[in-house]
Parts: sequence; structure tokens; C-alpha cells
Amino acid sequence: MADEEKRIDAETGTETTGHSWDGIEELNTPLPRWWLWTFYACIVFAIGYAIWYPAWPGATSGAVGGTLRQGVAADIAEHAKGQAVWRDRINAAPLEEIVKDDQLLTFANSAGKAAFGVNCSQCHGSGAQGFAGYPNLNDDAWLWGGSLDEIYHTIRHGVRNEDSDDARYSEMPAFGDILAKAEITDVANHVMSLGALEHDAGAAARGAEVYADNCSACHGETGAGDPEQGAPRLNDAIWLFGGDADHITAQIKQPAHGVMPAWGLRLDDDTVKALAVYVHGLGGGD
Repeated sequence: MADEEKRIDAETGTETTGHSWDGIEELNTPLPRWWLWTFYACIVFAIGYAIWYPAWPGATSGAVGGTLRQGVAADIAEHAKGQAVWRDRINAAPLEEIVKDDQLLTFANSAGKAAFGVNCSQCHGSGAQGFAGYPNLNDDAWLWGGSLDEIYHTIRHGVRNEDSDDARYSEMPAFGDILAKAEITDVANHVMSLGALEHDAGAAARGAEVYADNCSACHGETGAGDPEQGAPRLNDAIWLFGGDADHITAQIKQPAHGVMPAWGLRLDDDTVKALAVYVHGLGGGD
């Protein structure tokens, strides 16, 4: 705008910018002094920070000759050094001795909880409550056994993975390729009767024979399961993939099989031990 369009506003005594919208004029009000000094101080701080710390990757190393990342790494190393004595004791002690030593148990539970949050909570939940297809670790139903040694083996070698020759492995056949549709419906009702779920009594009676011929070898005559084979109990209210008729039928027809990595290949043995102790304590293990 031309200079002649600027004027002094009568109400405020401030010069206008010459801009006007629908009769509303814009005042050329200067910024508060405190704001300007703060802005200038930020500029000076930014220049000093760029000199003091590395600012341009590969170009400036900074006056302190280090980075915040290096500082964090040093703190972690110092923390690990402080834990070394306890971790050495965990490594040397059998699992049964760890849970009998109050100090070791406290350390193992603390370390196990931290390791669980980083490595296990993504599948089993932050509270170990599990999700569909991922076991709840707070109950007393253990697919592969709930003793300290059994839990340790499961964590260390995993389940149905290709990384460890000692991984837990079992596979339920797809009975949709073996049984007739009516037989699957009948055996599903029998399974629901074992777990005290609402079911068709007639279908359940017919399914008892189908169950005895095809399922009892793994799950037991009464549905008590078999930890040696990783066969879950069917006579409780705990269902890995859902406990309604549709989910049970689907699992019989075309079962889903979970996979767990061999954590012994990713974590130190003292961490695996700590995890075993922590998980064992969550579910009141055997």
C-alpha cells in the first residue's frame, strides 16, 4: 500500500499499516519488548547449542565431543555394571534356588517384569492378560506345563518356530478334511458339554464317540488336556481362540496354530531365567 494510506489511529495513537478490510484497519503495533528479547535469546541459545553439541551429522562433532545418545549409552552401561553381581548370581543359581532366595527373587521379578514389557507384552498384553490366540499368563492353565523348568524351556526355545530344534511342537489336524460336517457339529457340542457351555444334548451324545475316536488321545477322555503334547484342557472356561460354538467348530475344522520365537537366541540366559520366574509368579505356576 502507498504511504499516504497509512495514518495514526485516533483511538490508540498507533500508526496503521495501510491495510483495511470492510472498514477495519490493521494497526502496526510493535511486539512487546519481553517477547523480542526472548526471541533474540533463543537465537543466541540455538547458535551456542549448535557449537556445543553436534548439529550437522557428519560435519560438526560439537565442543563436548559427544552426543546425547552416547550419554544414554554410558548410563545404560553403568546401570548394567551395577546389576552385574545380581545377574551373575541369577546365571549361576538353579531356578528353584532363585525363588527360595528373597533377594534374588525380588531382583528376578523386577528384571523379568522389565523384560516382559519390552519383549512379551506385544502379544500377551501389558498385564499378561493375553488375547485371542495368545495365552493369558495370569491363570493356571499351561499349555506346556507350568513348572519353573517347563516355563523356562518354553521361553528359551519357543513354540513351533524354525529357529530352535528344541522348540515346543504339536499340531492339531484339520478335522474338516477327516470328519463329515455333521460329525464336526456333534463333536463341537460334546466339547462344549465338557466345558459346561450351552450345547445341544443330543448332538453332544452323538459327538462323544467321535471325540473318543479322534480327540481323546491328546485332550484326554474328560478333556483334561496333556501338557506333554501341548494339548489344552477342554473342561474349563479358558479358550485360546474363543469358546462359543462358531469358534470351537472353526478350530476343529481348520485349527489355528500359534508361533512363539526362541527367546534364548535373542536374550541372555539370566534374562530368560528372570522371565521364567516372573511369568511363573503371575499365574501361580505348578
